[in-house]
This record gives sequence, structure tokens and C-alpha cells, in this order.
Amino acid sequence: MSSSLGAQRGPQIGVVGAAECGPDLAALATDVGAGLARAGVVLLTGGRSGVMAAASAGARRAGGLVIGVLPGGDAAATPPNPDVEVALFTGLGQARNQVLALSAAAVIAIGGGWGTLSEIAIALKHRVPVVALRSWRLARPDGAAEPLFHELAEGTAAEAVDLALALALGR
Repeated sequence: MSSSLGAQRGPQIGVVGAAECGPDLAALATDVGAGLARAGVVLLTGGRSGVMAAASAGARRAGGLVIGVLPGGDAAATPPNPDVEVALFTGLGQARNQVLALSAAAVIAIGGGWGTLSEIAIALKHRVPVVALRSWRLARPDGAAEPLFHELAEGTAAEAVDLALALALGR
């Protein structure tokens, strides 16, 4: 029996951000997750707390598929948040950031710390477009523009979703 599930799903888009965040960023991440799910996107996150959990919850409530790319080797080492439907236990620690970035057609960074910055850098290094929503601001040392990095310092969840979708689909 064949399934048409794959044909119904859109691209995989990663949402990255800090494991701890305030209510404003959590609400923003929830709205991003929901918007991606409504667009038929498969959501990739680090599978843990903070921005990752908020985006996962938004996506699940909107009927989306949530995949968590976790740093530990099993649920005892790194339990996923309750909204992760598919947990990938990598056993790679922070190196899992590369798995997440390379598995995404685009990445939305929301707020974030050093781990988020590493995910942004890995994505850009491998030519995966990044939408930075109230996140890191980057400038190349030579002053050249980075065409794959899109900063939305005061953007909305809907703007980030629309831009990430356009980038992921090559529009």
C-alpha cells in the first residue's frame, strides 16, 4: 500500500533558538510553528525547550509534523519536548546542529544564544537560507551583503514564514 503523505507535505524548515526564552519570543515561535504547519511544512527543531518547544507546540496544534533533532543518544539523555512526533537521537551533542541545518530547505532563527549562532553559521556555510527573526545580526568583515541571510529585526511570525517558504521553494 503506498502513501501519498510525502506528496502532501511541503519542504522541511528548521526553527532554531535558545533553550530558554521569555514569553514574547515563545509567543513568536508558537506563531511561526503554527504558520509553517498551516503551509504544510515539516518542522525541524532541536527538540528541546524554549523556542524549540514553543515552535513545536504551535506546529502540532495546527496539525503539522514536528521532527526533533536531539543531541543525546536516547530519551533518557535528552528527552524531547512533548510536541515532537519524530525524535532523532543523534548522540552528537552540539554537532547535531549540522544535521538540523543540512536537513532544512531554510532556517528561521528566533532570538537565540551561541548554539543558535552556530546553526545560522552552519546553514549559511552550506548555502541554506536563514531568516533571522529578532535574532542575531550579522555583517561580513568585508562589508559585502550576504544574500542568504535575511534579518527581520522587528518582523512578524507571518513575515518570517512567508519569507522562509519563498526561500525554501526558490521563489
